[in-house]
Amino acid sequence: MSVTAVIFLTFIGLLFIGAPITLSLGAAAMGGMIFSGKPLEGLVEIAYTSVNSFPIMALPAFILSGALMESAGISRRLVAVAEAMAGPFTGGMAASTILSCLFFGAISGSGPATTAAVGMLMIPAMTRHGYDRGYAGAVTSSSGGLGVVIPPSIPMVIYGVTASQSIADLFIAGFIPGIMLAVALMTMNYFRSKKKKYKGDGKTLSAKKVLVTMREGFWSLLAPVIILGGIYTGFFTPTEAAIVSIFYTLFVGIFIYREIELKGVMKALESTTWITGRVLIIMFAALAFGQLLTINKIPDLIAQGLLDLTGNLYLIWVLIIIFLLFMGMFMETLATIMLVTPVLLPVMLSLGVDPIHFGVVLVCCCEIGFATPPLGENMFIASGVARTTLEDISMNALPFVFVSVLVVFLIAYFPVLTLWLPDFLGTLFQ
Repeated sequence: MSVTAVIFLTFIGLLFIGAPITLSLGAAAMGGMIFSGKPLEGLVEIAYTSVNSFPIMALPAFILSGALMESAGISRRLVAVAEAMAGPFTGGMAASTILSCLFFGAISGSGPATTAAVGMLMIPAMTRHGYDRGYAGAVTSSSGGLGVVIPPSIPMVIYGVTASQSIADLFIAGFIPGIMLAVALMTMNYFRSKKKKYKGDGKTLSAKKVLVTMREGFWSLLAPVIILGGIYTGFFTPTEAAIVSIFYTLFVGIFIYREIELKGVMKALESTTWITGRVLIIMFAALAFGQLLTINKIPDLIAQGLLDLTGNLYLIWVLIIIFLLFMGMFMETLATIMLVTPVLLPVMLSLGVDPIHFGVVLVCCCEIGFATPPLGENMFIASGVARTTLEDISMNALPFVFVSVLVVFLIAYFPVLTLWLPDFLGTLFQ
């Protein structure tokens, strides 16, 4: 039996019996090293290497920043702005939810965090306005994934570290795709709301009200401007931006809104510790697994197999997107990125695909995975908040998943949608 067979049989066998993905990856890597006669001390070296990185410091910082923003009152004010802008239209409350996720995603970097923060405010509001609980949960879970496409994005940090790519360029490249996904979701929501007769919130669109809510939420709206503006202009790196966002949130919460309390800070720290620990363990296991695949030339074999199957880039994109969507149904986002990047990136590079472009498509596919069963994290969160079944949310989410997949194909087939903005800003600030 070959090392490759041992790795994959261990991995698939453990997944089949219901073992956590981290344990499956780690045990498969350990089994491969034992079978190949390599010392297990190498796993310790891989563990150290996986976290001994300046960019990876952005990970816990962005998680903490997003957790603090709810306690600081920032997320509530962002939702108020979104409601004032979209509430009066057909399906306005659901459209407000999508806009809220877009705004909150620009400061949180996490899909589940965006779903939880916005869902706690908007799902009850939608049900009070006559929306079906399953539909309210589906809109929230589908749009919550915008938090990982709109910069800053934790999955993009992970991809940047794994693929040795510029995290700042990835952030910039995700901006237009994120807007496209939001527009697609809002368009689908409009037509479905029209069919279901979901009216607006009963208020007339008022420029004065929009301006008032924007003035009240000025410091909340300023957060993404400071964070992303500093990165795009080169004033600070993504890692430094993450630290700045923490101090900015504390400053606003303590001295301006005066809503942040010690209890909220402790809860945010606890949440950050738990999420960061889970992510770093996944990184360690996935890196070890990926290195063994690379040593045994598995990526080369997969690349050659795809190229033997077809040399048409568009067909290869179809195969890869379908594969990534399938992976997203069963695996966590960060594990998916760590696992498929060393395998699929060489294939795309050999076909002339820009690694930044591939990274954005990969993250967009993971975004859809947040709202697809059986693993969809956003769906579990929305199900709990909406107090309805996962099956009800899943059925209502299908049209939103459909339009999101269409957008992903557009992004894949037209690289200019992701690469134009980084190139333009790169030229502008040279």
